[in-house]
Formats: sequence, C-alpha cells, structure tokens
Amino acid sequence: MDQATNLRNIIKMQGQPKNAARVLTVTSGKGGVGKTSLSINLALALSKKGKKVIVLDADFGLANIEVMLGVRPEYTLADLIFKGMDMKDIVTTGPEGIGFISCGSGIKELANITQQQLFSVIYGLNTLDNLADVIIVDTGAGIEDRVMEFAAASAEVLLVVTPEPTSITDAYALLKTLYKKQEFVTEETIIKLVANRVKNEREGREIFEKMNMVVSKFLNVKLEFLGSIPEDGYVSKAVMQQKPLTLTYPNTVSARAINQLSDMIENQEVEMLKTKRGIVQMFKNVLRYKN
Repeated sequence: MDQATNLRNIIKMQGQPKNAARVLTVTSGKGGVGKTSLSINLALALSKKGKKVIVLDADFGLANIEVMLGVRPEYTLADLIFKGMDMKDIVTTGPEGIGFISCGSGIKELANITQQQLFSVIYGLNTLDNLADVIIVDTGAGIEDRVMEFAAASAEVLLVVTPEPTSITDAYALLKTLYKKQEFVTEETIIKLVANRVKNEREGREIFEKMNMVVSKFLNVKLEFLGSIPEDGYVSKAVMQQKPLTLTYPNTVSARAINQLSDMIENQEVEMLKTKRGIVQMFKNVLRYKN
C-alpha cells in the first residue's frame, strides 16, 4: 500500500468531524481581479456576524493574505510541511479575531510542493473543522491543476470576475476546464459569480447573464449570481495601507457591497451542501481520484 493510499484510509477513518465547517473556495480565471481582497473582507464581515472564520492561503509560494492584513505570522504552512508543526499552531490571529494560515513569502519549495507534501497538509487540516464555522480557501488564479482540484472538491465556489474582457474569457476557460475534470460533479458544486469593480449592479448582472447563457449552452455547470462590488478607489487605498477595506473604510460603497454578499452567503445555507461540508470532506474529494 503506497503512502497516498494510506493517507486516504486514515482520513476516511476519521469520519465527519462533529463541527464540520462550511468551506468557501474563492478563485478567478486570472490574477489581479480582487480575489484575495474579497476573501479577507468577506471573512471579516462573517466574523462580525459571530462566525468563527479561518482563511487558508492556498496560493502556494505567495503571501498575499498576510501582506493585505499587514500581519506577519510567526509560523506558516512551511513549518507544518517541513518542520512537522501541528496545524492549530500555525493559525495566526488577524483583525476581528479571524484566523489565517499563510503559506509564507517567496518560498520556492511551496510553489513546487510535492504530491506527498500536499497529502500531509490535508491530514493536518482535520483540526480546522473543529476551529471554525467557515473556512475560506483563497486559491491561486487560472486553470493550473491545483486550482482545479480545489474547485472540483468544493461545495461552494466563489468565482470573481471583472468587466475586463480578459477576465470574462479567462473565467469561462476556468469553468470549461473544470467541467472536463473527471472529479468534478456538477450536482455537488454550486458556483457563485461575484462581479467585481463594476459601474453598478446592472453591469454586474449583465456580466452574469452573458456568462450564464454561454455556460448553460455549452457546459453542464450550475452558475448563480451572488452579487457585485462597485469600482471604488478606496479598495486600492486600503491595499496600499495593508489594512482591510471593511475595517478601514467601512462606509464606502464597496465595503457595504461586501457586507451584503456576506448576508447573501449566510442566508444561502443550502441543505444539499451539508453532505459536502468540512475541510476534511473537501480534501477527501481532492484525494478521490488520486492514484
């Protein structure tokens, strides 16, 4: 029995944790569309509603979460992978009590993490289900295998798109690639589009309708419209200050829009999704088709 198969069996024996978290995977077809900013500010908005939230930086080799929060973690995912630390010990406390797990800054080994090292991370993630109500997975952008694995294994995917033509075409390319993956089961995943940097709600809705028309015609993928976030200069200002938008500029149109998105998410607790809850369950699905 190889080590990967052994880890699958260990995770299977663990069963569903008593407090399986709700997992939201945030992704995009291209970089620079505001994906990480949404992940952080959505976490803060949900935390203000009384939820225990942990953000997992799954964009291996970068450190966007800690940079945007302006918080330097004492330990990172590298300490779990290479030094054998426990998962609970690498969770850093951020603003409003949210937790986040950094993958570290500029660590080449994380950008080239082996399959076996990924399995070790998965095993450690069992702890997180008992620490959080909501886990937000901030993936890399694009259609590389690791991004697709996270998306295919998730019950809820937030797909961030801007009005830029390249953002829209790349988002469709992501959905097309996802649809072709063997492990993707359309009945088990709801993809919710977030239109970012739009002029108004109407433009956001138009982006969704255009994408949904093409997706419905050519792909068997469920696409829903979660909402939109208007173009707002305060977003980039907050990023430059390394402070979360919703804390620094809570009364701006973009901050209010993110709070509305958090309301939508909180009110969309779908019964069907409860069969695919938890970070452990998510990674069981990642492992399902591995050799």
